[in-house]
Amino acid sequence: MKLLLLLALSAPLLAASPPDPEEAAYPAIERFIEVLEQVRQRHPDVDKLAYDRLVNHALEGMLASLDPHSSFIHPEMAALLKAHPDLDPFLPSLGITLGWRDDGTYLANVLPGSAAAELLPGSSLLEIDGRPTSQLEPAEILSALHSPPGTPVILRLKSPADPRPQEIALTHRLVATRALADSHLQADGTTGYLRLAEFATTASHEIETALDDLEDAGMKRLLLDLRGNPGGSLSTTVEILGLFLPPDTAVVTTRGRDDSATETLRTPTRQRRHRDYPIAVLIDRMSASASELTAGALQDLKRATVVGEISYGKGSVQNIIPMGGNTALRLTIATYHTPSGRTPHLAGITPDLPVETDATQRENIRLSFHPDSLTPEQTQRLAGWTDPVIQAATQHLLENP
Repeated sequence: MKLLLLLALSAPLLAASPPDPEEAAYPAIERFIEVLEQVRQRHPDVDKLAYDRLVNHALEGMLASLDPHSSFIHPEMAALLKAHPDLDPFLPSLGITLGWRDDGTYLANVLPGSAAAELLPGSSLLEIDGRPTSQLEPAEILSALHSPPGTPVILRLKSPADPRPQEIALTHRLVATRALADSHLQADGTTGYLRLAEFATTASHEIETALDDLEDAGMKRLLLDLRGNPGGSLSTTVEILGLFLPPDTAVVTTRGRDDSATETLRTPTRQRRHRDYPIAVLIDRMSASASELTAGALQDLKRATVVGEISYGKGSVQNIIPMGGNTALRLTIATYHTPSGRTPHLAGITPDLPVETDATQRENIRLSFHPDSLTPEQTQRLAGWTDPVIQAATQHLLENP
């Protein structure tokens, strides 16, 4: 009777779900229920055999099998997201932006002058006040790290510079945030350099102001460094592309299975200044999402040369869908596409000018991004060292004016 009831309840959903014929779904659901009942009847740990628990974990596996960014949200997590819908991977009181990869949570970006300024981007976050992050959902981790100024926290980290985990005590404090981490003219006096740490809402204004200053100082070409940039606001991405492309240019398209998930985004129709100097966009394996869309659009439209490594490969759109039992789904509903129609999702953006770096060079690049936080040993390590990606990009622009 239980089986017949579940099949009857599921019939409307089956009828609305392509790609397999409806008839193929019934044996699959029957097999699931048979396994469910076998587990409940035979497994010795009766405390783990509640229907809700077993079904929720089965659904967790279902969503995890689809793509790296779809997931089943258990009741505790769903309640947290409902109470805090604006949870953001940027933690202003610590000055870090979190990211997630196959081996767990990591520091995607560290804000200069912040409480965490001495920490290296790329460091794995292992524990928060003794709680292993491997046992926490992303929203739980963010919630644990959102605290008022003056609150202490102990992080257990594994730095890319040292395989031995270390405990770091920090105190939450607010600092003025800047998306643009660096802006200057190179030694030749005509090559500008901008390093964007993340696509925060202020990024477009910061870049435009910096470009005005560099242009007034005699800039003839530009390096836009998006290495290590985990992404951010899609609207900011379009605004930034509007600084380098003609008005009303199609730059990003989202494509889903239904019309509501499909949209083409275009640069602003008004542009204060036309910029036509050569540009090189620098990317690496940690450049993700908005970074990839920016690099891909400028590459497709022949506006910039992309230099560095194949990027991370995050080019999808997720929606939170409330479900029964106080649960929810984080489900990929669309993919992002560059003007040529390609998507960085899982494939990344391939540079026009590849520059491979070894572990030592990657570590030096990370250190060079935080000159104010270097130890004397690290300062000595970088003495006389030249960033090979910047060197290759600069040389390319000089040879291709």
